[in-house]
Amino acid sequence: MTSAPRGAASDEPLVPRKRPTQERSRRKFEDILSSAREELIDVGFESLTCEQIAHRADVPIGTLYQYFANKYVVVCELDRVDTAAVSDELSAFAAEIPSLEWPALLEKFLDHLAALWRTDPSRRAVWLAVQSTPATRVTASLTEQILAEQVSRILAPLTPNQHGRRDLMAQVLVHTAYSLLSFSVQEGHDHEATVGELKRMLAGYLLLEEAAHAAD
Repeated sequence: MTSAPRGAASDEPLVPRKRPTQERSRRKFEDILSSAREELIDVGFESLTCEQIAHRADVPIGTLYQYFANKYVVVCELDRVDTAAVSDELSAFAAEIPSLEWPALLEKFLDHLAALWRTDPSRRAVWLAVQSTPATRVTASLTEQILAEQVSRILAPLTPNQHGRRDLMAQVLVHTAYSLLSFSVQEGHDHEATVGELKRMLAGYLLLEEAAHAAD
């Protein structure tokens, strides 16, 4: 079993030892991550080992350790990959829909996220894995912050004079969305109904802010 990462109380993020620069090495790196995602779905994070990942990726264990110190770094990298993809989609939606029309942007973006979580079980598996230790939570928080900063910029027209509070609002919106999406795909829960409640919750939150801004 892989031990918990050292420096669990540290603010240092868990990152790969190095990133590949050549095409062949990049393919191996991506194969390791893809295999880790599949293995995570099959066995769960507690049972996940670097040896299993390497075997599934058909690479020597030494090759895996060239990039990843342990399974905790692997799942944090998977979380970064997922967040980068979501960030790209949010950028596309924001370019298509003006910020002042935030209800349409919120609806479309939450529908997109909900579809990802409903159809890809690795989304929840990765999200839960990075909540498992202090070190992975620190890293996940820093990764999530990238998305929150993007949301904060979109919210700027609603809170033009409240930069600090806007940042906090964005963090609350992002973390609430992910937490409830995880809840929505648990066995026995109604995914569509939960997503509907999430939309109402976040829309109500932003409507209050819009009303307060209009009253100023």
